[in-house]
Amino acid sequence: MAPRIQTVKKYTYHTKSNKVKRFRTPGGKLRFKKIKKSRNPVICGDTKVVLNGLKRLGRNKWKNLPKSQRTVSRTYGGCLSAEAVKHRIMRAFFNEELKCIKMGAMAPKKGGKKKNVKGKK
Repeated sequence: MAPRIQTVKKYTYHTKSNKVKRFRTPGGKLRFKKIKKSRNPVICGDTKVVLNGLKRLGRNKWKNLPKSQRTVSRTYGGCLSAEAVKHRIMRAFFNEELKCIKMGAMAPKKGGKKKNVKGKK
């Protein structure tokens, strides 16, 4: 028969917040160790890719982190992936180019016809 283990805490319900794992102490006794919830990773808003370099923490611990650990040193760091930022920059550039081309096509051309004006002698 397997050895019985007593819980140290009184909260005995099998809920998501009360997960435990059995482990053996150096003295040979079996004990329970409380397992923390695994948090969802931070994902990119555009591409839905997991952002590298950011910790998986709950809201309360996340707000107390220093800003250097909450972000990545890049434009939109900590919100968008590098690939998404690259695509945004390229899209903005191409839109500006398209605008310039349209303006050039719509503008009337100056000096289309030249008149030959002969002055009086």
